[in-house]
Amino acid sequence: MEMSSQIAAIALGLGTDIVDIERIRRVHERHGERFLKRVFTQEEQDYCLGMKDPYPHLAARFAAKEAVSKCFGTGIGSEFGWTSVSIYKGSRQEPYARLDEKAQALLEKMGGSEVLVSLSHTSTLGHAVALIVKR
Repeated sequence: MEMSSQIAAIALGLGTDIVDIERIRRVHERHGERFLKRVFTQEEQDYCLGMKDPYPHLAARFAAKEAVSKCFGTGIGSEFGWTSVSIYKGSRQEPYARLDEKAQALLEKMGGSEVLVSLSHTSTLGHAVALIVKR
């Protein structure tokens, strides 16, 4: 059976991360707005802080940022910063990764066309998987 061109892709980078939700809560309580502004885009803050309990959502996005940085092989640093990616929801509530100019340049340098992400959280952990693909 032949795969649709919309489904077929080549994987160029894979990353995953898991974060303790209480760790995110403690850091936010200790550093407040400074932590939020340093790590999360306004888009992410608006979404997460609008939730009854924002910390599972913040933790999953924190994990996603780490996972995406691992895809690029850079980690979080000078080449790829905390706000180089913003995780947002699509029309069916599916997560998407929006890259800033610097991250988009890294993606193009790798020959990738997009970054796919999957987020999960339990009552204690936030988890994310990221995949750079070329379609």
